Amino acid sequence: MKTATPQKRPGSEKSMKDKPVSNTATTASTPKIKNKIALITGGDSGIGKAVAILFAKEGADIAISYWKEHADAKDTQAIIRHKYGRECLLIPGDISKESTCKKVVAKTVKRFGHINILINNAAIHYEANNMEKLSIKNMKRTFDVNIYSMFYITKFALPFMKKGSCIVNTSSVTAYRGSESLIDYSATKGAIVSFTRSLSSSLVSKGIRVNGVAPGPIWTPLIVSSFDKKRIRKHGANAPMRRPGEPAEVAPSYLFLSCEDSSYMTGQFLHPNGGEIING
Repeated sequence: MKTATPQKRPGSEKSMKDKPVSNTATTASTPKIKNKIALITGGDSGIGKAVAILFAKEGADIAISYWKEHADAKDTQAIIRHKYGRECLLIPGDISKESTCKKVVAKTVKRFGHINILINNAAIHYEANNMEKLSIKNMKRTFDVNIYSMFYITKFALPFMKKGSCIVNTSSVTAYRGSESLIDYSATKGAIVSFTRSLSSSLVSKGIRVNGVAPGPIWTPLIVSSFDKKRIRKHGANAPMRRPGEPAEVAPSYLFLSCEDSSYMTGQFLHPNGGEIING
């Protein structure tokens, strides 16, 4: 199992001894999203980083929105630029604020002119062992970061997305089975499922597909910044595969939903969760 020293939120991948796997040695022989522009929230580390790297490997230029994990973001940018020769724009800021979301889109469009792929991925959670211990302040921030930001960024991005563009939203296995210690987080992830399905119906006539990914227990900085040592050590142990997934094992789901391989899919979710059977 994985081990790590707990960190302060939102966690730093660069400071983790047992680092998440965000890249594989292979390179794309036939790029699936060549010369596309992808905006990825939370793209500095974890799942977002793996998606950013895979997209660059597949020919896309990347804009990464992140909070304040500058070392992680610069590391991701360096990989994308120097290893795969694609551009990577870093846009720090708190996307719980509408003004920041507007700025993220504006800076992306200023640099690249348009957006082909929007990955709404950034999220945060705070553990609370029961409802009585749930912090209202943390609950509000969880909703602000996890779901309201998706409304803001999507609203501002849509004028710059044309027919053939794709939106992929990150939900969670907890949206389908809940979590007794992450009640508010699970609620936001359930909202993301409904948001995705409703948005897909709204945009289908414009030729913009909207899908989602609902990962299970994945090894990311969010885990080491949210839980204690005991919980970190057991992360993923209850999955049928008895281990946490790596970000690089989740990223291909986003690539599939962002390229023409999934041209007949919208309003759907993929479930890279280590074997847990989930309906929906």
